[in-house]
This record gives sequence, structure tokens and C-alpha cells, in this order.
Amino acid sequence: MQAALDLGGKVALVTGAGRQKGLGQAIAARLAAAGATVVLHDRGAVGGDVAPAHGVGSASDLEAVASEMRDGGATVSTVTGDLMDEAEIERIVGEIDGRYGRLDILVNNAGIGYLMGAITDMSAEHLDAVLGVNLRAPVLLIKHAAKLMIREKSGGRIINIASQAAKSGFAFATAYTASKHGILGLTRAAALELAPHGITVNAICPNHVTTGLGAWQNEFMSQARGQTIEDYLDEMRRRIPLGRTGTPEDTAAVAAFLCSDAAAYVTAEAINVSGGEEYH
Repeated sequence: MQAALDLGGKVALVTGAGRQKGLGQAIAARLAAAGATVVLHDRGAVGGDVAPAHGVGSASDLEAVASEMRDGGATVSTVTGDLMDEAEIERIVGEIDGRYGRLDILVNNAGIGYLMGAITDMSAEHLDAVLGVNLRAPVLLIKHAAKLMIREKSGGRIINIASQAAKSGFAFATAYTASKHGILGLTRAAALELAPHGITVNAICPNHVTTGLGAWQNEFMSQARGQTIEDYLDEMRRRIPLGRTGTPEDTAAVAAFLCSDAAAYVTAEAINVSGGEEYH
């Protein structure tokens, strides 16, 4: 099994990986620990209320994550870019091609999980931003990454970080829930289309993880429900059979498996990582 999880010689792009203690950082670190060369991406700069400081990684944030990984012996580089712009996506993939001449793994982790509120108050700008980053961008990243994978004729792994919200609805998160449900359709369709090229496409569906963004969500959701943060989290833990909320490392371990030869026959799946809370 250890050999099957060896990612030596592979090049991986992990989007939205510029924030400390985030899912992207944990996934990137786990892939690097298995031997992959990892390219960390984040937006690189704030951009008004659709890209606030608590929601995106700055260039310095991104470099701090990369530096910490390098100190641990990982081979890491960074790239910034706005995933709302297809030209930026094409440039990002092109830079990776120029640096390494290949791309074996794409992890679509970047997402907007902070533009929440009542559907009756939702602005078209916020709706477009959530759908743009959470769904449109993964489609376009797969488009450009798959071209490179197909050219190299060595297969590939594509992982879409979805959510429990890809399978269940959540009040005050209409756009987010819709985007994550859409990710599962994208995963299934892309998996069927890319299978002849040896490229697998899977989704991971974590339940709530208290990352930096998750802490903001705890505060928002507890206020929306008229609860204290601790009461909100206690209620959450009580409905999870394993009795705890998820960690970034829980999701990262499944991502590493899906990137490995051990998962060569797994594609078009949406794997729950929820401690038993979500089981369909």
C-alpha cells in the first residue's frame, strides 16, 4: 500500500491553498508528503466584498504556506490568479507547463463559502461570484488541465472539493449549495468524458471543517440561528455519529488516496468525509 500511495514524479496543482490551516494547505502538504511536486494557487489579493481578506489568500499568505512546506522538505512553487477570468486560468496552467512540462493532478479546492444570507437578500453580484468561483472555474480548470494531461498521455487525477452541501440543502447558503450540487454533475460528466484518456475525476464531500473560513461560518450560522457558537457546534457534534467535526487532514487523506495508483479504478464518485453525518 505504501508504494501505491507514492506520488513521486507527479506534479499537482491545488487551488485555493494560500491560507493557513485551510483544506488547500492540508491537501497540498499530504500530496507533497507522498512525493508530489506541488503548485499552490490562491487569488493573491483582496477584491472588495466578493474577495475579502477572510476569504482569499494574499500573495504573502501563499508564500508563507509554501515556505513552511519547503522547510519540511517539500518541492513547492506558487502561482496567483483570479479564477473568474478564463485567461488567468489558461495562464496558470501554461505557467505550470512551462516550469515542469506536465500536470498530473488537479485539485479544485478554491471556493467562496462566505457570501451567505437569506435568498430574499441575495444580490446578483454575489450569486455570480459564488457560481463563478465554485462551479464555472472548476469547469474551466478541468478544460485546460485535461488538455495538458491528454497531451502527455500518462493519465491524470482530478479531484473536486465539493461539500456536504453537494448532497443536502442548507438555509442561508443557497448559492453555495447550488454550486456544490453542480460540482457533482461536473464530476460525473467529466469522468465519463476523460476516462478513455486514463484521467479519473472524483469529488470529496466534507461536512463542516473549522478552518479559518469555517470559524467565520460558525459565527455567521450561529447568529442566523439565534444560537451561541458553542451551542451551534455542540448541536453539530451531536448529529455526527463519530462525535466530532472534521479536520483538514481528514479530507487531505482521502485526496491523497484518490491521487494514487490505489484509486486507479475509482472515478465519477462523490466520497463523503463526514464522520457518518452524510451517508448517501
